[in-house]
Amino acid sequence: MNLETTVEEEQFRDEVRTWLRENVPSERRPETEAEARPWDLAWQKAQYDGGWAGVSWPTEYGGRGLTLIQQMIWHEEYARADGPYIGSCFVGVNHAGPTLIARADDEQKKRHLPKILCGDVVWCQGFSEPQAGSDLAGLQTRAEIDGDDLVVTGQKIWTSFADVADYQELLVRTDPDASKHGGITWVIGEMDQPGIEIRPIKTLDGGAEFCEVFYREVRIPLSNVVGGLNNGWDVAMSTLGFERGTAFMARQIAMARNVEKLVDLARGKPVFGGQGTALQDAEIGLRLARLRAEVAAMRAMTLASVSRAQRSPVPGPEGSILKIYLSELEQRLRRLAMEILGADGLVMGTSSEDWPNTYLRSFASSIGGGTTEIQRNIVGERVLGLPKHR
Repeated sequence: MNLETTVEEEQFRDEVRTWLRENVPSERRPETEAEARPWDLAWQKAQYDGGWAGVSWPTEYGGRGLTLIQQMIWHEEYARADGPYIGSCFVGVNHAGPTLIARADDEQKKRHLPKILCGDVVWCQGFSEPQAGSDLAGLQTRAEIDGDDLVVTGQKIWTSFADVADYQELLVRTDPDASKHGGITWVIGEMDQPGIEIRPIKTLDGGAEFCEVFYREVRIPLSNVVGGLNNGWDVAMSTLGFERGTAFMARQIAMARNVEKLVDLARGKPVFGGQGTALQDAEIGLRLARLRAEVAAMRAMTLASVSRAQRSPVPGPEGSILKIYLSELEQRLRRLAMEILGADGLVMGTSSEDWPNTYLRSFASSIGGGTTEIQRNIVGERVLGLPKHR
């Protein structure tokens, strides 16, 4: 892969930089999900109206139809401009949408993709269950065919944004007699259907982004099945490929920006129990330098991922390598920030970065989207070709 950008790509970068400088919101994103939903959708619509939503999505569904390199340039400049967290639009824009592009039929694409891009709807993900988190294939939420509908009964958990979502990418078991990975179906669920109960879960950082969702004979049209009945495991692998690969592109690039913010914090913070600033402390300086080097390595891995994605429309298992590296790097970064802050780390919400809040959230990095242990199994079995873990 050629790592040098072309003249046209640098012109594109200038356009992106100019638009972001003029349009990135100055106010902070609201804290609660109910208040954040309209804020997130308004920002998504602003990007769409400006021609910057779905840079690499097909033009027939509202995107720009540009390359993944240009998509990466957008994310790089977005991070430099301190663009806001995508929030409740994450699932729709970053992996439900790409999954529909890769696996849905034409009618499903026409119905859902434009609404995702232009900020009309919020999606959530109904994959994990109380007894089927890391072991996703063990899911038990069942769906029985009744005429032209699926009738769904069961429970999902850790469903981000469920209480503010319009649609859900939902995995259900449609053939209980099939093999563990067979008999699963990926379906588009509407969150306002009778029989759905949503219970928010309050987390350590004081938020309630996650929810439990209960389904009691919820009727979903068979026309909402994506990729065919009992083929949901294969479709879900596409979804998780996006979630662990290209969907994390923005987060990977923002990590470099966060390291520089941490350097600035250390430059102005007195070192605990010593003289001078935290940046002048030899141990902290060494750890910051190591973080910079690790971010550079992550960028190289991201470029390799983009190169592979340009050759294949669906990401492969290599995305798990990025997921592991990103999760552990994020936790090291946030832990160092707390050490630099010292007693100030006990106070949340006192700055735009809010290091204490992001430190608490970093504990979920190695769990959400598949635990690090499961990612290592995927890398071992599907990338390195090692024997299956027993």
